[in-house]
Amino acid sequence: MTKLKITETSLRDGHQSLIATRLTTDEILPVLSEMDKAGYYSMEVWGGATFDTCLRYLNEDPWERLRKIRAYIKNTKLQMLSRGQNILGYKNYPDDIVEKFHKNAIYEGIDIVRVFDALNDIRNLRKTIETVKAEGAHCQCAISYTTSPVHTKDYYLKLIKDFENAGADSICIKDMSGILLPFDAYELIKAIKKVTKLPLELHTHCTGGIGEMTMLTAVEAGIDIVDTAISPLSSGTSQPATESLCLALRGTERDPELNLNSLNDIADYFKDVMKKYEENGTLNVKVLMTDPKALIYQIPGGMLSNLLVQMKSLNALDKYQEVLEEVPRVRKDLGYPPLVTPLSQMVGAQAVFNVVSGKRYNIIPTEIRNYVRGMYGRPAAPISDEIKRLIIGNEEVITVRPADLLEDSYDRLKEEIGCLAQSEQDVLSYALFPQVAKSFFEKRTQNISLGSH
Repeated sequence: MTKLKITETSLRDGHQSLIATRLTTDEILPVLSEMDKAGYYSMEVWGGATFDTCLRYLNEDPWERLRKIRAYIKNTKLQMLSRGQNILGYKNYPDDIVEKFHKNAIYEGIDIVRVFDALNDIRNLRKTIETVKAEGAHCQCAISYTTSPVHTKDYYLKLIKDFENAGADSICIKDMSGILLPFDAYELIKAIKKVTKLPLELHTHCTGGIGEMTMLTAVEAGIDIVDTAISPLSSGTSQPATESLCLALRGTERDPELNLNSLNDIADYFKDVMKKYEENGTLNVKVLMTDPKALIYQIPGGMLSNLLVQMKSLNALDKYQEVLEEVPRVRKDLGYPPLVTPLSQMVGAQAVFNVVSGKRYNIIPTEIRNYVRGMYGRPAAPISDEIKRLIIGNEEVITVRPADLLEDSYDRLKEEIGCLAQSEQDVLSYALFPQVAKSFFEKRTQNISLGSH
């Protein structure tokens, strides 16, 4: 057994899970030199919700954030999370956008791209894998982990062979809901290790109270890399704490041998930063509470809080329990999609409508219709004819790769946004989040003209 490698998630998933991705670039930069000394295998700093939040709430350019982080980090690999054909948005984008986006991310300093598809449909990952490999970066393919009658050990082993054949450099078990039980993790990792030589990483969450236990059995099973977050940004709906795992493994053959002095300094720094988010209410105590219900209903932490907000806005908080029970039924109807963005939001919304309207599938969101039409990819289990008829009538379901139906759009978008975009990266921001990016560019132009007077 070799020493364990650690991916530090605090600058992406840590703050995404606990404070809605609100860390600013100014709060990140002062601690980077210390983080670079800690001895991490990699730092996850970009992708996921960071891109959208920078533009929408922080009035920051996400590309500029990446450049600044890279300037400070000399010894540690930088990692991002990509949703493949969805990139960082909530729908499929054409191949030219997927390709240009990942090229730019790698050019600006991303070493490892972790890519996943919400349906584990390999067709939605191929373009990203090809691009990342062609650019000489490391492509890590992630399993969206879930459990259902069809998501068996054999299902995952076949998926891993598909990833390997498509060119993956490493594999991640992405347990976004924190529902991978300790002994299941042990068995799954042992089985994966028999079918592939590729390095294997584990990503989980502490929502249901088992994250640390699962991580420890994974270490015993021979996992190569694990995702942890520095203590002030750990636990609850986030990842297990970096320092705690390092101390637990100290002196063993799996000791990650990180620099504990650096870790303590990083933790002290973030304790101060997090005070602000406690005081202004961004850090909701709910996200730090253990919720074993997540293990029963398989609902990720972020989805639980979204459901609460939706129910509140509909004055239907008294029906919250009913909605929790409806989620697994909707999931079964829809072929057991893993509950990860964007499918977690879609399944959640449908469950809310089913309960609040008093009749199942009385109100159907457009996204659910498109999903049943095959626009998101292939579900793990076929959707019954009865449910299909309820949702899309007698319409045909597409069987091609969804992105094959999309035309290249970069040139059209570049023309559309015109001189508001100052670079290819601006056009890409606009491609992903048109309204949000446009208003960001307009503010930027105003600031420049105000500054020049």
